[in-house]
Parts: sequence; structure tokens; C-alpha cells
Amino acid sequence: MSTGAPSRAATDPTPPTGVPRLLGPAPAGFADHCARYGPLPTVRSRSERAALVEAVERSTLLGRGGAGFPAGRKLRSVAERGRHTIVVANGAEGEPASHKDAVLLTHAPHLVIDGAIVAARAVRADEIIVVVDRENAAVCAAVDSAIAQRSGPGGGHSDVPVRRVGVPSRYVAGEESAVVNFLNGGPAKPISVPPRPYERGVRGRPTLVQNVETLAHIALIARYGVDWFQTVGPLDESGSMLVTVNGAVARPGVYELALGMPMPDVLAAVGGTTDDMSALLAGGYFGNWIPAPAVTGLVLSRRSFAAAGGSLGCGMLHVFPSRACGVRESARVARYLAEETAGQCGPCVHGLSAIAGTVETIARRKAPRGALRDVRRWLQDVAHRGACNLPDAAVGFLTSALTVFADEFELHERHGRCTHRDTAPVLPLPDRADRDWSWR
Repeated sequence: MSTGAPSRAATDPTPPTGVPRLLGPAPAGFADHCARYGPLPTVRSRSERAALVEAVERSTLLGRGGAGFPAGRKLRSVAERGRHTIVVANGAEGEPASHKDAVLLTHAPHLVIDGAIVAARAVRADEIIVVVDRENAAVCAAVDSAIAQRSGPGGGHSDVPVRRVGVPSRYVAGEESAVVNFLNGGPAKPISVPPRPYERGVRGRPTLVQNVETLAHIALIARYGVDWFQTVGPLDESGSMLVTVNGAVARPGVYELALGMPMPDVLAAVGGTTDDMSALLAGGYFGNWIPAPAVTGLVLSRRSFAAAGGSLGCGMLHVFPSRACGVRESARVARYLAEETAGQCGPCVHGLSAIAGTVETIARRKAPRGALRDVRRWLQDVAHRGACNLPDAAVGFLTSALTVFADEFELHERHGRCTHRDTAPVLPLPDRADRDWSWR
């Protein structure tokens, strides 16, 4: 028996080995899911609740929503608040370049619900809310079907009611305080903190807001234990991770990869590159650019990417082709981030708009001398001055762009020239004409 796992009957299914763990063959329904993974542990007594929290802490599982906060510490912070808590499974994937939560929720929604159930039992919650992008019909249908299959006596969650809520398709709508604010009847906008949701969240109750992939991993830790979980990945950052790989690769898509995997092996797993790589955008538009020469020395881990000045964030990796213009693409993202403001903070509303406008003039090769100096100064002015992290996302993205594509920016601003003839958009951004811009 793996340390930290509940007792398992001899007839229980054999734990999966290696990877994939989350994206294996899709179960046909709830009965097939139970046959494949076995029963959930009860986690009802005080000792069982404490054992699960300790197991998640010892597993070194980091949150898969973007920030990489230790999942066990977050679980404990809510468990210590007492009874009548609420668990929110956060699948509101606002990052346009990431699709891993949507893939997981359509492929294995029962595994996510399992994780929410055991987390709810550990923190003595009496309600589970699965939050998704309301415009993603496939995800909404998959979650609704999974909840319906599990309803009624013996259905797997009769002790903790589960419901789905759809949130607007906005970039910051999935931030945990925005989710809580929306569930409390307000707009899906981040709010100033404290209190944090674990202190006072949905309806004023202590609330665990946890990414859906993180909960799926917790479901497997609860079943198979810490020793099993740590057979994949380094001990200080164990497990597998869902990664959205796009850009100049042969087979773009969502992959489940072992943490600690060398980046050359990651690129090989997606069929290799289809063009010379000038840079890697890691972590989505909350992330950073990494120059191509540095990529080969990285491994798939938050620690490795942080050491290179980057971030894994939500697990998005975009291989940027040398044929594309880094200045034009940076301008597109800067404008998108500026238009995604929640309209609550001056530095965000006015600062990001001014920055985006100036970067656009540089991209069009019509910028006055000193435009780059202005952008750098404005980036410093808006950093750490928002109710949420959107301004910091723009600062990190553009600061790294100004470094990695420094020669291109200088050529555009000082000489009005661009060496790239291919003007087709490269980075994935939503079609604004088809989007719902309401906050409710």
C-alpha cells in the first residue's frame, strides 16, 4: 500500500503507471469511470480528513491554474476554518492560448468531480460549484452530463451537492476573487483583497477555489497515495501536467507530460518544430518570452522556467516562428490585454491603453523617437497597481518582449523598418466580434 493512501481492496483497479494519468482512454460514463479508477475513499472522520490534507501537502502538488501555489497548503487553509465551507472547481479558462482545462472537462469530468468531492469532504464543505466558460457548449454539456449521471442515491456525491455555473468569457473572469464575486451576484471582476476566499468567499463562507486539473490530481492522490504520485516528476515538483502546445509545431494540442521532462523531448513529443524558433512564449499572456537558445536547456518545471526568467503559468507553450514579427504580435497582445481591463483601476484602464497604443505605432513603424523609452517608463508605472494581476501580466509580457525582440523594436522605432514580410497573425486571440462583453 502506498504511503498516504487509504486501504484498498484486492479487487480495486491497478493504479496507472507513467503518463498519461488524466488523459487516458475516456470512460464511457460514470460506471466505466468507477470500474477504471475504483471507489473514492470515504474521508469522513477527523483522522481521514487530516490524512488527506497531509497527503496532498507531502505530494508537492502545485496548483495547475497558473500561480503554482502548493495545493496542500491551500487545502489546509480552508480545512482549518471549520464547517460549512464551499468548494469551487475552477474551469473558467480565460487564457485564449490555453485549452487544457476544457479538454480535461470534456474528456474526464468525473475525475474532476471526484477531486472536488474528496476536497469537500476534507474541508467539511456542504456544496460544490463547478465553474466553466459559459460560451463553451461542449464543456457545459460534459459537466452537466457527468453531474446528472451521479445524481440520486449511490450516485457518488449524494453527501455533497454539485452544480455547474457558467461565467463570462473574459480574461480576468476566472481569477479566484472574480469567480467568488460572480457567484455572490456581482460582476465577474476581481476585487481588492483581503479577505481571501479561504477566509470569506461564496456567501461569506470559507471557500476553496481550486483549478479543475489540480482537483483531478487530488482525486488520484486520494486513491493511490503519495508514493504513487511521486513516481512521475521530480520529488520537489511531482506529477504530470497538462500543457497546451501551439505555434510552429507539427502536432499542436493539449498533452499530458511528466514534470521534469527536458524541453527538447517536449518538442519531440509534439512532432518537432515546423519552422526555426525565434522564441518560446511560456505561460500564456500572463507569461514571458524566452529566447530560443535558452529553451534547449530547460526542463518542464516551474523552477526551471523561473530560473530562465519565464513562467509555466497555465501550462501554455507557444513556439514562435522566425518568420513572424515579434513587434507586431506583441502589439496585438498588448491591445487585447488593454481591452480586457475590468475598468476598476486607473493605471490599468488608462495605462494599458496608452502602452498598447504606443506599441501599435511602433509596430506600424510610425512611432516618434522616444516611444520605446515611454513604453518602458509606463510599464514601471502600472506594475503592482491593479486590483488584480492584469497590469502585471502586461508588464511581464511586454518587458520580456522588449528584451527578446530588442533588435526588432529598435529597427521599427528608429529606422521605420521591419525584416518580416509575413503579416499573418500568429498568436491565438479571440474574435472580439463574436464575444459576449457583459460581465454578468
